[in-house]
Amino acid sequence: MKKTLIATLMAAMAGTAWAGDADVSALKEEGREIARQFLGTLKPELQKAMKSGGPVHAIDVCHKKAPQITAELSKKTGWELKRTSTKVRNPNNAPDEWEKRVLAQFEQQKARGADVKKLEVGEVVEENGHKVFRYAKAIPTGKVCVACHGAHVHAPVMEAIKTYYPHDQATGFKPGDIRGMFSFKKPL
Repeated sequence: MKKTLIATLMAAMAGTAWAGDADVSALKEEGREIARQFLGTLKPELQKAMKSGGPVHAIDVCHKKAPQITAELSKKTGWELKRTSTKVRNPNNAPDEWEKRVLAQFEQQKARGADVKKLEVGEVVEENGHKVFRYAKAIPTGKVCVACHGAHVHAPVMEAIKTYYPHDQATGFKPGDIRGMFSFKKPL
């Protein structure tokens, strides 16, 4: 308790935000909850679209709904939200250096037998002279995902993908692969 108080006071005197072990744990849990909210909002929309119009309709929903959900949750939570991958569908979601490092780390952990659903990282980093908390959680490729992200995407689906994402790289995945990750950050 005394060490925590001293470290907090020293950080306050230095004019910087501080995140101790308890703070990091709480921020990681907050990141997990935001990821659950994101998936809990997008997944039913995609399932409904798949039932009503198949993968072509789901692409339209994903193209429109995912950015809307991202913006709403960012505003609600105060976190900057993003989904990224080594193979992005939307070039605006290309990974930064931290994200590239984490994606490579996730792939190494998966290769050693780690459960993709449990891969996450949360850490305090410095960006442009300011401390931020970065949280990442792997997004596994599910069986339904391969309709739009698999190795053999049907022509009408690929045509719809190219309509929205002419520079698409997000195919070739198999169930169980790391499709990408949630990448969230919060200023401290």
